[in-house]
This record gives sequence, C-alpha cells and structure tokens, in this order.
Amino acid sequence: MKYSLFSKLSMLAFFIIACAHKTPVENENNNSIKDTAVITAVVADTFETGKVIVQVICKTDASQSYALYIPTKENNEVLPVIYFFDPQGDGALPLEKYKTLADAYHFILIGSNNSKNGNDWATTENIWQAIFADTKGRLKIDTTRIYTCGFSGGAKVAGYIALNHKEVKGVIANGAALPDGTPAGNFHFSFTAIAGQGDMNMTDLVAINNDLDKTQTKHRIIFFDGKHEWAPESIMNTAFTGLQLDAMRGKLIAKDDAFINSFAGKSKKAIGALSGTASLITAVQECQLSINMLDGLTDEVNWFKQKKATVEENSDYQHQLKLQQNIFATEQKMKEGFMQQFQQGDMNYWSKTIGDLQTKSYAKTQDGAMNQRLLAYLSLAFYSISNQLITGNRDEQARYFVELYKMADATNSEAWYFSAILNARNKNAKATEDDLMKAVANGFKDKDRMIQQPEFQGLSVQINFSKIESEMQKVK
Repeated sequence: MKYSLFSKLSMLAFFIIACAHKTPVENENNNSIKDTAVITAVVADTFETGKVIVQVICKTDASQSYALYIPTKENNEVLPVIYFFDPQGDGALPLEKYKTLADAYHFILIGSNNSKNGNDWATTENIWQAIFADTKGRLKIDTTRIYTCGFSGGAKVAGYIALNHKEVKGVIANGAALPDGTPAGNFHFSFTAIAGQGDMNMTDLVAINNDLDKTQTKHRIIFFDGKHEWAPESIMNTAFTGLQLDAMRGKLIAKDDAFINSFAGKSKKAIGALSGTASLITAVQECQLSINMLDGLTDEVNWFKQKKATVEENSDYQHQLKLQQNIFATEQKMKEGFMQQFQQGDMNYWSKTIGDLQTKSYAKTQDGAMNQRLLAYLSLAFYSISNQLITGNRDEQARYFVELYKMADATNSEAWYFSAILNARNKNAKATEDDLMKAVANGFKDKDRMIQQPEFQGLSVQINFSKIESEMQKVK
C-alpha cells in the first residue's frame, strides 16, 4: 500500500522536535537586565536546600510551576542560576541528574514543569515570563549569571529564550541546536552544544558549531558515547565548567588559576591517552574543546593548538577522518532511502532493516554510532507520521506506523501510548490498559494527559486507572 500523503517535502517536518513553528529573532526591545545588577529582589520565601522541590507554584499564575534545587546550606547566598527545559515538561528530571554539580559549582537549578514539545513560541514566552518573574522575586539570583539549558525540543526552547532575552549569558543545548532557521551570529550568550555519538541530531549540532567558528560567539561542542538523551553527569560537568570559565573571561567572577590549571591538566591527560590509538578524531575534538574553553584565560591554550596541529598531520588521523566522512555520506544516503520506503508500506522491508540496524548499533565503532543515529531518526519519523495519522483519524494507516514505531524504539513511552489510543478506539479495554502500563514502564507519567484523553474516557469503567496511576508514582 502507498501513502501519497508523505512527500519528501513533508518529511522535512520529521526533524522538527522543537516546541514551535516560527523562527524567533533577537528582541531588541525587551527589557534586559543591566550587567551591574546582582540581587533581583528581597527574598520573601525560604526553601529547603539540598533537596529537589518538585513543584513550586508561581504566585501570580497558579497554572505555572517549576522544580527547584538550591545548593546545600546556601539559601542565603546570591547565586548563579540555570533554567532547565525538558521536552516532556519534567522539571525535576534534570535537577535530580545534576544536583551534585549544583552543589559543586554553587548554582541554583530551576526546571519548568510547563515547557514541553508541542507548545508554540507564544506559549513558551508566557512560560518564561511567569517562571522568571517568580524566581527573581523569591530567590537570591545573581542576575549577571543567568543561563538556560535544555534537551531535545527543550534545547531549542533554551536557545529561543536566550535569543530573545539579553539577561541570558549562556545556553547549553543538549541533543538539538538552535530553533529551526536561526542563523549563526555574534550572540550575546555563549553556546555549548552537547551531542551523543548515536544522536540523530549530532550532525546538526556539528553544523551549528562549525558555523559559529565564523563568528565572535564563544562556543564549544562536547561529545559523549550515548544516544538522544540527557547527557551523563560527567559530560554536563564539562558544560558547567565552560560556564565558569566564561564568567572568568567576562570578569563576572575572579579568575581562578587553580581551577583553570586543573581543567587543562585533565584535558592533557585525556588527549595523551587518545594519541596513537584509533581515536585520533576524538583527540582532535578534545584539543578543540580545550582551545575554546581556555582561550583568553591561560597560555596553556597554545599547547592544545600545537597538539591539534600535530595530530591533524598524522596519516592515521587523516585515514580516520576520511572514514568518518564516508560514514556520514552513507548515513545521508540511507535516510534518503528511508524517505522513499515511508510511502511503500512494506512491513518485511522494515522488519529486516530495523533488525539489521539494531544488531549493528551495538558495535563500539563509528559504524555502530551511525546505526544508533539511524534508529533514532526512524523513531522520530514514525512518531511524526503516527501522530499525524492519529490526529486525522486515519486509524488503519496509523496502526501500521505505530507498530513500526514500537519495533524501532520499544522503550519509547509514546509508541505504547499511541498504541493504547488506537486500541481504545477499537473498544479493546484490556489491550488499552496493557499498552498504558507499558507506556508507564517506559517512563510515561503525564497523568493529566491520560485522564483527559477522549478515547480513554469512554473506557473509564473498564480500565483500572488507579493501578496505572500507582505505577506512575514508581517512575523515576
């Protein structure tokens, strides 16, 4: 069966994982905070330190809330702040992951519970206005050091906010770049890209990093061995280090030579371990990262420049680079083939293709990482097609793509949630409940969305929603 609905042009939409449909631009008229400001307001609230507070309700808008983490024993200090944006609106998730770093670097962490994929930019702006005003009035924030961080669609939210609000001094973009259509420029904020080697957006992040090389914007890219996910703590630690070094370079905090030398020493050790191996590309990446991090702070930056030049002259490095370029070309060709197959409806093709990708994705090689990226690409494509068909009530076609979605990404809660919707439309209560339980087991915990789903309301007597909600409480 063929689906003429899906042309190559429409497939471009599959790459859109942001929360909006319009490209933002820098707002020259917004009321930015002067760099000389430090304390935003008299603190009227006392929050427990050293503990993630899952929900703080905004005083002027009870529909808006955020998770909060204040470093241990520092409730009375004026501290820098990082605002986090999770694509599923789970404000506490990144705070739980990085609270140890908050203690080490003395950062307040704030995570929006309202920002998530599917919001338009107007909604995103309202969320930011509410959360920023509330936290400025209730916390002791150093307004010269305000940062944003997000994952996937949340990374684009973090970028949108920085582009439109000059008080933001740095962005950490994990798993996605700036909002679609945003050109690289001389931004007023630093930009840290974080990319898993198996992330389908890795090449996009490399592209924006390369474009920023032609600007005056302070930037860097950090790679890790992983897929499309929040970065491990050790990787986010490097990103936090970058914010500290930016603050020293901008004279927002005192220069700390011990801190600088410690970073340089660890980087040299890592590069030494990589030299003379099959990981010379990683060695060059580490050199470039250190150059970007240490520029203007220490003469040690010259060591990394010389080391990078030496490795790049190595014939083994040139061979590895050529291999990587060939892999990227193969990856693009395979994506083009997938686009054609989306219209064919050949389950045998997809079963074999997905199985091969999954088997090859386990290899700890560049080829293995490519197969991880391709699986992630298919997951996003199947999500987009399934969502479009379900919304259009084209259930038979939707079922086909939902099955492919589950096949390609069986641990994605959305695949099972979509399956539950289709089962509910067929009045199959048991299958609906089973799929909802699988969705929860794979991280789904949006109780309000489930309760408000029209298809499930008609089966409220037959489905044990109390049991499902109980399982949600166990999801971390």
